[in-house]
Amino acid sequence: MAWQQPMNGSHASGSKAAAAVADGPGTQRTQYPYVTGTSIIALKYKDGVIMASDTGASYGSTLRYKSVERIKAVGKHSLIGASGEFSDFQEILRYLDELTLSDHMWDDGNSLGPKEVHSYLTRVMYNRRNKFDPLWNSLVLGGVKKGPKGEEKYLGMVNMIGTHFEENHIATGFGNHMAIPILRAEWREDMTFEEAVKLVEKCLLVLLYRDRSSINKFQIAKITTEGATIYPPYSLKTYWGFAAFENPAQGAVGSW
Repeated sequence: MAWQQPMNGSHASGSKAAAAVADGPGTQRTQYPYVTGTSIIALKYKDGVIMASDTGASYGSTLRYKSVERIKAVGKHSLIGASGEFSDFQEILRYLDELTLSDHMWDDGNSLGPKEVHSYLTRVMYNRRNKFDPLWNSLVLGGVKKGPKGEEKYLGMVNMIGTHFEENHIATGFGNHMAIPILRAEWREDMTFEEAVKLVEKCLLVLLYRDRSSINKFQIAKITTEGATIYPPYSLKTYWGFAAFENPAQGAVGSW
């Protein structure tokens, strides 16, 4: 959100971070990601939607923060998770707070479902992209709402330029390369919550081993017709005895 140049000016000088747009006297907004979060994993299961991420946030290549929650509830029927710039995600959450408050004030017995919130986010991201001042996030929006055809599960994604789609399982960031093949091979529509947790944890472990920005502190959330539940962070048991980990340079061309 509000960006201030460091005291010594060394970090911002000569970098894209210095290209900020004035937003009034004394206020500037960054056009370059500073503190970023990595992958979000989400999938539909028998009773609803499950979403997971780690709680790390990197300052450049430094893992600066280790207790950042990147999954939040939106209204009564939705969950949102975000990869990318954390302050931009905070700005998006502010937009969503205003949206849900405005919707609540109508007091017409209806409330915004995940489809409507996802549609709203696609317009926000595309609008900011057209201003050449994008919000540097990939957003995952999942939820459950009773409709004319009964209970309807929804899972969609929108990125920083407004590209969006709906899918049964989604992974952002590095997970788009490492977790999607696992989800395609093992996901089933009738999975129980326990099975969904095991599949999500398998993806998170692969990312922990392969993604330098991931940490062993994860958070899982679910949403059903009964509402959203965001569980406390926890760690997974790891194994670093693989041959490729013990001697990574073996068989490599050249040497260190």
